[in-house]
Amino acid sequence: MYSFHELADIVQNEIKNLKYPQQPELLYAPIVYSLEEGGKRIRPVALLMACNLFRDEIDCAKPAALAVEVFHNFTLLHDDIMDRSDTRRGKPAVHTRWNDNVAILSGDAMMIYAYKLLCGCDRRVLPQLLETFNETAIGVCEGQQYDMDFESKRKVSVVEYMHMIELKTSVLLAGSITIGAMLGGASEEDCRKLRRFAIELGLAFQLQDDLLDSYGDDRLGKAIGGDILEGKQTYLMIT
Repeated sequence: MYSFHELADIVQNEIKNLKYPQQPELLYAPIVYSLEEGGKRIRPVALLMACNLFRDEIDCAKPAALAVEVFHNFTLLHDDIMDRSDTRRGKPAVHTRWNDNVAILSGDAMMIYAYKLLCGCDRRVLPQLLETFNETAIGVCEGQQYDMDFESKRKVSVVEYMHMIELKTSVLLAGSITIGAMLGGASEEDCRKLRRFAIELGLAFQLQDDLLDSYGDDRLGKAIGGDILEGKQTYLMIT
């Protein structure tokens, strides 16, 4: 089996080899910029790991791994606008380097490109992959809306908050791992178990992120205290 670091290198090389048109420059240059080194690549690596659990050959899962990473970065372009976050991974956010309109349109193109990449997978399982990908994508949007709703809500319960971060953070990791398992030939039962694991992992990831927003340092590559300034209802604020 591949190690995490081996798969991370594979993902990074695949991302570097992605080709985009040169024109219009203001549509494609921000896409290249947003996908440059700096991301943790957890979701595409997790997808390949899930595939590798059930088969030695992982080339069949590479298009899907790229699809989830491009989709994830698309959400970040739009999130940074909504949150007015000026930095991402230690460098100016796309809307800061260019402007809001450029970030919105480039993000839209990234979402479409993610589907284009996913369609490079085995056509025999593509309907199931698309169904999982669609459920994942709408879940991320629902989670973002709940997150914004909570900013103006006087009281948010822990149960409500955990549901929100499950949608906003966990479902994309869960969808990635489920798609990887599907491509590896996993059974429905194994896919269900892996999805549950990924949901729990995503919740832990977001709770840690909440903590680091208040108690982290500049090594995170983003401003500390942003959640507090934006009035976000994080786990720390709720409790």
